[in-house]
Amino acid sequence: MRRTAVVVGGAVTTVAVLAGPAAAQEITAESVQANVDIIFVMICAGLVLLMHPGFALLEAGLGRAKNSAHIIMKNIMTLTLGIVTYYAVGFALMYGTQVGGFIGTDGFFLKGLASYEPVTGGSLSADFLFQAVFAATAATIISGACAERMKFGPYMATIAFITGLIYPIVGAWKWGGGWLAELGFLDFAGSTIVHMTGGIAALAGAAILGPRMGKYGPDGKPRAILGHSMPLAMLGAFLLFFGWFGFNGGSVLIADGALVADVLVNTVLAGSIGGVAAAVTTRIRFGKYDVGMSGNGMLAGLVGVTAGADALDAFGALAVGLIAGLLISFIVGLVDRKVDDPVGAIAVHGFCGALGTLWVGLAHTTDGLLYGGGGTLLGAQAVGVVAVAAFVGLTTSAFFLALKATVGIRVTETEEIEGLDLHEHGAYGYPELALGPQAYPAGPRSAPNTIVGHAPLVQSTALLQD
Repeated sequence: MRRTAVVVGGAVTTVAVLAGPAAAQEITAESVQANVDIIFVMICAGLVLLMHPGFALLEAGLGRAKNSAHIIMKNIMTLTLGIVTYYAVGFALMYGTQVGGFIGTDGFFLKGLASYEPVTGGSLSADFLFQAVFAATAATIISGACAERMKFGPYMATIAFITGLIYPIVGAWKWGGGWLAELGFLDFAGSTIVHMTGGIAALAGAAILGPRMGKYGPDGKPRAILGHSMPLAMLGAFLLFFGWFGFNGGSVLIADGALVADVLVNTVLAGSIGGVAAAVTTRIRFGKYDVGMSGNGMLAGLVGVTAGADALDAFGALAVGLIAGLLISFIVGLVDRKVDDPVGAIAVHGFCGALGTLWVGLAHTTDGLLYGGGGTLLGAQAVGVVAVAAFVGLTTSAFFLALKATVGIRVTETEEIEGLDLHEHGAYGYPELALGPQAYPAGPRSAPNTIVGHAPLVQSTALLQD
């Protein structure tokens, strides 16, 4: 009897908690489902938030030790400032009452949204939080491409610009019910709206910022500038894969188990085959299985499937992941000839975002060209890719050029040689590596004011002399 009472009591309590405010009135199937949907999307928002330490570790590991604290600080601000900016301005521009299918006009600070109806369980808070972590994701892509030579202040301005204006406008065109939505353009979880937007902005920023010192030799050919920790970088890649369960799975926006399962299977297949394809490709091209490129291949497959994770079958997901993984090393190398992108963000997010969006037009299981659906959807996908690339490219280029002409966007040569940890933040990511034993008062001391063990500094200076 006692055990029965405990079980029944627990079940009633669980239903009451899930039902939330409705528990005080009448518990209905609809109220329970609404609260389950909200809880599901909140968990997925947490998984997407976990992608931010993934981005931070990936960028830090592929950068040099002397810039590691600076990179972590950039990613902290990308998340925190990005969410606050999106709360104040971005959500309104994305989901407010639209003008001409282009931009929202009300709902700043989530107040006065005249025509918006919450999607997830009737909760505006749930919709906002899930979209806010997406907005920060679009902005953080720029951080990796511009790593190790951008001033911190202008980078913070970039975060506000992307999360408060550029990403919301692009999102309004599709997810806010704008002109791309009316055209029939499909982008389930953001291959274009999130990833390509970030990738194109990253291309503009990295090109205008210029390469790191020593990146290109006297003959103009790119040189490898090795990151300080491949394990750290690949741990970041694994965290990103894990976070993609929330990124794609949560984009269903309701706790529909069967549909979420299909979306996640497509996501896992594309990411997995992307990693395998990149590993084999680098073995054939370079004679070695490249660790970093294999990690980027995995991410390339994930980016590629994001636009159509709900609309592809398993073979379509495998195909787009395979193509992305096969091509990623070529695209990274092509970008590297002219633009210094330390993490390959432009290729992974920009190129594979466009690839995945166009792939929906080919492999959508009902409307795709390869499945007998004709070319209408492919045309809409192409228009969306071109329009977003042009808009983001022009606006972010103008923004970076304006910053460069006014406050400046690049650190000095001395700051770049000695590291942004010291000059931007007055601290070291690895104090003992930078300062030697004198970093710790209890231990033996080196000569005061001497930086010990900085081989990369000597290398950078030698490259300058060359």
